[in-house]
Amino acid sequence: MPSFRALQPSNFRPVPKKAPAGPDASSIHVPVARATVDCGVYSMGARLPGKYTHGAAVSKVRELRAAGAEAFVWIGLHEPDQHQMQAVADVFGLHELAVEDAVCAHQRPKLERYDQTLFLVLKTVSYVEHESVANAREIVETGEIMVFVGPEFVVTVRHGEHSGLAGVRHRLDESPTILTLGPYAVMHAIADHVVDSYLDVTALVETDIDAIEQAVFSPHTQTDIESIYLLKREVVELRHSVNPLTMALQRLLSDHHDLISKEVRRYIRDVHDHNSQAADQITGFDDMLSSLVQAALGKVGMEQNADMRKISAWVAIAAMPTMIAGIYGMNFDNMPELHWHYGYFAVLTVMVLVCTGLYRTFRHNHWL
Repeated sequence: MPSFRALQPSNFRPVPKKAPAGPDASSIHVPVARATVDCGVYSMGARLPGKYTHGAAVSKVRELRAAGAEAFVWIGLHEPDQHQMQAVADVFGLHELAVEDAVCAHQRPKLERYDQTLFLVLKTVSYVEHESVANAREIVETGEIMVFVGPEFVVTVRHGEHSGLAGVRHRLDESPTILTLGPYAVMHAIADHVVDSYLDVTALVETDIDAIEQAVFSPHTQTDIESIYLLKREVVELRHSVNPLTMALQRLLSDHHDLISKEVRRYIRDVHDHNSQAADQITGFDDMLSSLVQAALGKVGMEQNADMRKISAWVAIAAMPTMIAGIYGMNFDNMPELHWHYGYFAVLTVMVLVCTGLYRTFRHNHWL
């Protein structure tokens, strides 16, 4: 039977204990206040003084409504994470599907209803200043605004750096008549602000298209097709932002009469008209750029044909003296011209005359 020798206690080495793992960064919850841009309570057409958290604002609104006063809260968030958005959703009772859309972003403009809450997605656009289209890498920058509207709240979620709503808040603070129409009037003001930016951007893009059009049809300018393709790409991005919103605004006008008052629908009708105007302009831009692409390709083809004519003309001129020199370079015994006294000068004269004649002919036919 095998025997085992016992090890001495000194031969055992203590196993070092692993340090406890630190907290996972994803598990650290950032407070909602870090994503909150503004949170205000509005009652009877005016904003109440003071600063509120989203929970305190809802409590204040419900207290005012219990006392018989019309009130709502408007909280604005900028790029909240899942935890922050879920904390707000728990307070306002927002649907989980809409919350997921608000966090993930990259949504098409749309309108959805969850019980007594409307969820409106808007694409924001901003014109990127540049010296010329040829040197630009981006002309239109896009962002998103998600709007949750209920009987006693407005929650706006912004994605992007250019989609601020501070100006909208300021204008509404100075328009108590609009604020008395309730939270859906705020939704109208946001949509109106976004659609007005569509019209501003389309006017600036039209200036770029006019510059490209002038360059394409100018006879002595080089055509940069890459600039046309860049503009067309930006117009397609504009179209994806503007066109789907038309259907969403139409649904606001035709549906949800139990939520939206008749007066607010009148204001939304004006926004719908402006959005349709922007959509029509963008469709016209798309058609015009398609025509410019064809015209530019035709112009490039004509320029290439002209270059080929020039190359062919110079090749023909160079071929004549080469042919003559090749003939007299053949090793035949009976070539009388080789023994003429002035044969060399006669051949040079013929070469010059033939080349000059060809040059004048090509020049007359605009090949050179």
